[in-house]
Amino acid sequence: MTTRRLSFLTSTFIAVALLPVSAFAAPETDETVVVTAQRQAYRADIPLKLTPQSVDILEADTLEEVGITRLSDALDLSASMARQNNFGGLWDNFAVRGFAGDENLPSGYLVNGFNAGRGFGGPRDIVGIERIEILKGPSAAVFGRGEPGGTINLVTKKPKLESEGTIGLALGSFDKVRLDGDWTGPLGDKVAVRLGGFYEQSDSFRDTLETTRSGIFPVAQWRITPRTSLSYEGEITRQELPFDRGVVSFNNQLGVIPSSRFLGEPGDGPLQADATGHQLQLQHDLNDDWSLLIGAGYRATDLEGFSTEAELATARQRFFVDGQTLSRQRRFRDYEAEHIVYRAEITGRFETAALEHRILAGFDYDQFSNDQLFLRFRPPSLAGNPSAAAGNVINIFNPVYGQFPLPTPGPQINRLDEQKAWGFYIQDQIKLGDRLHIRIGGRYDDFSADGLNRANNSTTSFSDTKFSPQVGFVFEANEVFTLYGSYGQGFRANSGTDFAGKAFAPEESESVEVGSKITLLDGDLEATFAAFSMTKTNIITADPVNAGFSLAIGEAESRGLEIDVTAELPGELDLRVSYAYVDAQVAKDGLDPNFAALIKKGDRLINVPEHTVSALVSKEFELGGRELELGGGLLYVGERLGETATTFELPAYTTLRLFATYDLTDNLELYGQVNNVADTTFYTNSFSRLWVAPGAPRNVTLALRYSF
Repeated sequence: MTTRRLSFLTSTFIAVALLPVSAFAAPETDETVVVTAQRQAYRADIPLKLTPQSVDILEADTLEEVGITRLSDALDLSASMARQNNFGGLWDNFAVRGFAGDENLPSGYLVNGFNAGRGFGGPRDIVGIERIEILKGPSAAVFGRGEPGGTINLVTKKPKLESEGTIGLALGSFDKVRLDGDWTGPLGDKVAVRLGGFYEQSDSFRDTLETTRSGIFPVAQWRITPRTSLSYEGEITRQELPFDRGVVSFNNQLGVIPSSRFLGEPGDGPLQADATGHQLQLQHDLNDDWSLLIGAGYRATDLEGFSTEAELATARQRFFVDGQTLSRQRRFRDYEAEHIVYRAEITGRFETAALEHRILAGFDYDQFSNDQLFLRFRPPSLAGNPSAAAGNVINIFNPVYGQFPLPTPGPQINRLDEQKAWGFYIQDQIKLGDRLHIRIGGRYDDFSADGLNRANNSTTSFSDTKFSPQVGFVFEANEVFTLYGSYGQGFRANSGTDFAGKAFAPEESESVEVGSKITLLDGDLEATFAAFSMTKTNIITADPVNAGFSLAIGEAESRGLEIDVTAELPGELDLRVSYAYVDAQVAKDGLDPNFAALIKKGDRLINVPEHTVSALVSKEFELGGRELELGGGLLYVGERLGETATTFELPAYTTLRLFATYDLTDNLELYGQVNNVADTTFYTNSFSRLWVAPGAPRNVTLALRYSF
């Protein structure tokens, strides 16, 4: 870990030292130079209408109006997303079009094209985020390793040469207090900076739980020449979050205890999740048609603390016998991760005969280390008739916290895993005539994984190469109607080895998507209709012969339909509707990797509903000569499988929200939100029938935002 800290200090020094050099190195000039945003990596200069895939955009203004401050809540606005096991509330985990990736790690997502989901930095706040791009469908030919359902990219707010800022104060249910702010301005005439940040402290609808979160996000951009710019973006977040596995069901029935009932131990205290990151990018426009982008990213995350959690093994769980006494594990985690990325790409356009080409080509290098120390106490087998203290039990109907001395967990995992990968990619979108566009692309990856088990000093090593092709088309039938289709292959590396010590082959996927895009009312109404089909192979399953070991032989498939509509209608009426039908299921019999239970072909994938609907509507009025906006929203989530290889299901639910914004003065706005208006009891996701995450009851937030 000394090397890791040294790397962190070096990276921090370079990033901090760069800022004053950038700020004062620019020569004085009378020429007015505008610092403009750099383009997004892995994205050629192609309008979304001509992109052969479905793209759902969540704008910052929408999230602010609705009162959303976390990534997981924002993704609820897109019906293609499904919440997954969020590790007791300590990270973001979601499925896109039914596929979620490794259930024991947070979901990957990008910030300005840099991977920010890997590691253990806690849930992502959206302060400083300009928009969230949900890039659905096959993208592996450019982005590389990942899930076939799609990619999430968070685009940050960029600095401006005009000085402006906002500061907000929010008060809400459960003693919530939140302060956030954002300021941007010039340092000279060629350098602009931006600083966003937040502090939040809150109790919970869950008994005894408190959360403290804070973060700052500095940004600087230097227009070195009219064609060259350098940007830096930083991230420092600190979060203290209680580990909370939620409530339990009995005989597959939920509601046996209130959603507020906490079944851990307050004496464990919170887990602390920290993240420190840096992004550096240089863009040089070679001419009006060609541009070069070079970038580097570094992100270090830490997660540390104790937790008390329900035991899942039937042979050790007294709750399965008497329906009231919950046997519990106690765990200690000290996880550290370090992620380093280097990349370079060029994009441009040219013509050959009657064909117009839009080219994107690049190279990237990725290095990720995952250092885990995991200690665990488990209650003994019920066959030995253990005492209540030995089982670390709690009565779910009458919990007494601290009844027994907290048990000391023993060694379980002490290992270091390192993954390295490099790849190059090329994509050409060719315009054939006036209406037809063809996309051809591919990516070659060379990756390796090395593991060190410190408990027995054993090592593992694995390397492989993959080629991920992609083809697509876009047909502009007219100014209103566009047809598109795409096909792509991809992969995601598995970690671990089988009984023979052989590393697992990576997951492999195939994806097909067809759809149409409609634009009406001079662009004020946009709709996307999509149908998709995906398959995955080499999914980790339990070894049926060698107990305690796994094989990469599982298969799954997902098919579905989606409709996304955004509209600014006459009468100052704004509308956003998202619907998804997803049929995600097991494609081959296998054994659950956690408990070796039989998973049958046709079984649904966990936490993925067949039907999801999300809708927002708002309208502007005039009140007292000032602007008033009133709105409401609906979220419907269908039934979901709540535990793999069982019949336990989470019930469908519908929640309603109301929101309003009123301009008190030219610079002061009043916001208000009521979430779960009908006070519905619901459950967002689960890992098992003993680890079920309940949703929050009715809650209210009032906020003031001052602009200057």
